[in-house]
Amino acid sequence: MKRRTLLPLVAAMVAASPAFAWPDQPVKIVVPFTPGTGPDIIARFVAERLSTKLGQPVVVENVVGASGNIGSQQVARAKPDGHTLMSSVNTLVMNPSLYKNLPYDPVADFVPLGLTAWGSLVLVANPSQKPNTLSELIAAAKAQSKSLTYGSPGVGTPHHLSMALVETTAGIELLHVPYKGTAGAVQDLLGGQIGYMFLPVHVSAQHIRAGKLKAIAAGSPQRLPQLPDVPTLAESGLKGVDVDMWYGFFLPKGTPTDIVARLNREVAAILDTPEAKAAFEAQGLIPATSTSAALGEIVVRDRARWADVVAKRDIKPE
Repeated sequence: MKRRTLLPLVAAMVAASPAFAWPDQPVKIVVPFTPGTGPDIIARFVAERLSTKLGQPVVVENVVGASGNIGSQQVARAKPDGHTLMSSVNTLVMNPSLYKNLPYDPVADFVPLGLTAWGSLVLVANPSQKPNTLSELIAAAKAQSKSLTYGSPGVGTPHHLSMALVETTAGIELLHVPYKGTAGAVQDLLGGQIGYMFLPVHVSAQHIRAGKLKAIAAGSPQRLPQLPDVPTLAESGLKGVDVDMWYGFFLPKGTPTDIVARLNREVAAILDTPEAKAAFEAQGLIPATSTSAALGEIVVRDRARWADVVAKRDIKPE
């Protein structure tokens, strides 16, 4: 009898809980980068479909500036009620080592929602460069320090830190030529003004097939389906090294766990479809899903890994 009397009370408590009424207003996905970037493409693909699942508009807002720090800070300070998400990339965990007095902490100020995609980088070279393999490149660099040049879209970018990781692991010194964006760097790489660069696979593959660039090594743990004949960094002698870029959704710290769980399920269902696979692959991305805890482990691990690279190479943003 007592159990029967308690049931209506329990049901009323569940109905009155904040998560039960959620969402009761539009949901915003903040992208700390410009339109057309990986985090933006992912956010817009998910937003349209998530709106249907939640019964509320889901809007994407680009809050750009300071290598993603302005948008990230905004989300870190947002009300943790499940109405504000962030679509980010692994620069989130690189920035604390590059920028002093960062106004947010990637571990303490966010709740990881889950992975959304992986992006692969390929180490490529202008065909005029003599080394054709990573071992030949390393040998040439050891024979004459800073005799080989490489470009990047800027100091502290994933492209730059990926090569810095290769330098640190192999014990070599190359000459870094930073650019203000990818376009200028790629143009000079194709023209032979710089010798090497890490490029996203969907950007590099077309130039490799056309003979305008040559592939040295894939930055992923496994060979890439777009370039199956190109060995990985590990296969080329740098064991345990990969420079894949991960993408994920985050929420402000303190967001209720039941809202996190619901969003994780809904986003995973959107990404685990042939439609997502086709749309993402066109942009050089592979859809991915994970638990909140799994993304949290990646964040902690990569923050330490890239902090070590930044410290050893004494990298400072311009």
